[in-house]
Amino acid sequence: MTEVAAKPPDTREFERVVRAGGVVVFPTDTLYGIGCRPDGEEAIERVYELKQRPREKPSAVMYFSLAAALDAHPDLGERTRGALEQLLPGPVLVLLPGGYGVRVPALTGPPAGADVAVLQTSANLSGGPDPKRLSDVPESIRAGADLVIDGGELPGVASTVVDLIGYEDGEWEVLREGVISRTRLEELLRRPC
Repeated sequence: MTEVAAKPPDTREFERVVRAGGVVVFPTDTLYGIGCRPDGEEAIERVYELKQRPREKPSAVMYFSLAAALDAHPDLGERTRGALEQLLPGPVLVLLPGGYGVRVPALTGPPAGADVAVLQTSANLSGGPDPKRLSDVPESIRAGADLVIDGGELPGVASTVVDLIGYEDGEWEVLREGVISRTRLEELLRRPC
């Protein structure tokens, strides 16, 4: 029988707060994020208000395993699924057919392994500096969240955003170059899937 490692207390609390419809501030593999259940309308409104983000600006859904992301998008083509397997987990936000933004961070500390997905964005005021330390997250956001997890200092460079909407036909585009360079993406996305 295989032993399953117990989740750290911060990860269990993260899951509990998200499931209860709360708002969380947490570390990722790039920056601090703020998020909530993707179907929690009240919490989503709180996230947008805390961030002072225009409601028409979309946010991505973050999963804490590649399997969970793939399970949530069963209609993806084989080529696109292969691309996700090349890119994730890692510091990449992928735009999928249907306009869905998907992110699977490569985490070693909480909330690694969480069994929930979150609608998330960076934990800064809209247009403000990227938060690489918890102290960089505005006090108004920290005070307005139901849970704040300190993950220490993070890399502080935003994720790379890649549009894979047309990837089944071989089309893709870098919308924002971040941690992963365009050259590295070309290497990863040209591999046979």
